[in-house]
Amino acid sequence: MTVLLPTESPQPDATQQGAAIPTTNAKLLKFVEEMAARCTPSRVVWANGSAAEYDELCHLMVQTGTFIKLDEAKRPNSYFCRSDPADVARVEQSTFICSERRSDAGPTNNWAEPAEMKDKLAKLFAGCMKGRTMYVIPYSMGPIGSPIAKIGVEVTDSPYVVVNMHIMTRVGTKVLEVLGNSEDFVRGLHSVGAPLDETAADVPWPCNAEHKYICHFPETREIQSFGSGYGGNALLGKKCHALRIASVQARDEGWLAEHMLILKLTSPQGVVKYIAAAFPSACGKTNLAMMEPTLLGWKVETIGDDIAWMKFGADGQLYAINPEAGFFGVAPGTSMKSNPNAMRTITQGAIFTNCAITSDGDVWWEDMTKPAPDHLIDWTRRYWTHKSKRKAAHPNARFTVPAKQCPVIAAEWEDPRGVPISAILFGGRRACVVPLANEALSWQHGTFLGSIMASETTAAAAGKVGALRRDPMAMLPFCGYHMGDYFAHWLKIGKDAPKLEKLPRIFYVNWFRKNAEGKFLWPGYGENGRVLKWVFERVCKPASDTALAVKTAIGYLPKPEAIDRSGLSIDDKNMKELLKVDVEGWLAEIPSIKEHYAKFGDRLPQGLTDELESLEHRLKSNS
Repeated sequence: MTVLLPTESPQPDATQQGAAIPTTNAKLLKFVEEMAARCTPSRVVWANGSAAEYDELCHLMVQTGTFIKLDEAKRPNSYFCRSDPADVARVEQSTFICSERRSDAGPTNNWAEPAEMKDKLAKLFAGCMKGRTMYVIPYSMGPIGSPIAKIGVEVTDSPYVVVNMHIMTRVGTKVLEVLGNSEDFVRGLHSVGAPLDETAADVPWPCNAEHKYICHFPETREIQSFGSGYGGNALLGKKCHALRIASVQARDEGWLAEHMLILKLTSPQGVVKYIAAAFPSACGKTNLAMMEPTLLGWKVETIGDDIAWMKFGADGQLYAINPEAGFFGVAPGTSMKSNPNAMRTITQGAIFTNCAITSDGDVWWEDMTKPAPDHLIDWTRRYWTHKSKRKAAHPNARFTVPAKQCPVIAAEWEDPRGVPISAILFGGRRACVVPLANEALSWQHGTFLGSIMASETTAAAAGKVGALRRDPMAMLPFCGYHMGDYFAHWLKIGKDAPKLEKLPRIFYVNWFRKNAEGKFLWPGYGENGRVLKWVFERVCKPASDTALAVKTAIGYLPKPEAIDRSGLSIDDKNMKELLKVDVEGWLAEIPSIKEHYAKFGDRLPQGLTDELESLEHRLKSNS
């Protein structure tokens, strides 16, 4: 750490304060100087990304009551913490896209006029770090020096943010060396919004319950976040930079920044294909990224579980990197049944937030083990037993852990060139209508399928489907500009691809089909590898090949015999139900899609309107 000692008016000036600042980048130095002058911290610390720095900050938070060190024998080098109950998740209602024109934010984002919002934030940030340390975190999203990677700098007064950014990004002086004197970096300012005077006692989780703002300024590549210390509100490299700002950069520069996992799929013959996939929440995204296939000889390895940045290579192929260096996973529901590799990843070197803690110094959450422990201290610091009616862990409890610890992390996960993507999967939680697997007829048709993605907000029961929430490409909360323009960008990527034949094929999958009794027709988990096998085999052949698929009104559906059912007890009747074209169901959904599209007005690309009209025509021709 480079530490600047306290002064009456902290300034990041090495001459005045006797400390060597690890950069000469004029834009960066001016940014830090201005933020220090505005926020008035007691001292300024430049993070260097070292293990010693991480350990020092964790020890500091143990001393201040933010962290509890877990039992070293049970979970080495791991820590537990609880947030304030008023600060437990993303605050979408307080998240703004501050584009210069209101229309550029689109109907799915909250918009604020940039100058007005900056004026409001300037007043909140004034003196907000009094009594605290300002940490300067230079970070790289993606392998340092990768042509697909981007650099950011986050200024924060939260040591919790620093250690989590250590895990989730590449932090430190090496980043500054790559940045050099370039002005191409994202500027992030974050504060918990809880200044301390000389006599005030601190709290384990400082935040500002009254004022929370997460603001993005896409034209100037800035992020300002005030009041929350939790997750994506505070770890500005994650959703703020990697999706909301990066999606705008990707539009401007001709690439894709997507809310997608990346996996490596290897056949028994050793042939490798890389697949990206986008799913809304509660659809098993992380589980798929780390899946253990049940089919003999097939292997899934992880490149990333949440975000993919994709750019065309010199050979015309779309290459993807995982811009993150860690996993920030939802803990409840994670178990040896649902995701054994995630459980193996978090055996050491992890940070657990808002879980329950056991009497012997370990963590627990719902569905982690059955039965539950006899007694725990829950995330609200209350005594808990298996008879308690409330949850022991918060539903959004999280673990933060380095990706390199994952036992199925792919060897090339940090390859700066990225990995070549052969297929893109879209999907959602649907009890009916959407089949188990479906390949798009074209890139434009695949963009259409992604644009109408939906999941049920309530469970289906006795054939009654819950309300649908459309989440296009799983980007609804994360697209940094008008989503109609985002769809147009996807279509442009397909149209302008250097080699159209090398574009990834697009598929739509649904593991969640149910029968009339409300029971799942497909077993899911490791059995989803059977669908991946079909995807693998399809991308190895031309789309027009009829050996494994049949062309239908909604796309290329697997022939029933094309899904490998060896060792699986699914009869022909259920398989037929999983793979049928529900003409009536799709026709009934057309009005909902039109209503969804109407939100985007004249910015909805004509190509998607054409696809909807073509779908309706094909369905009626087959009814």
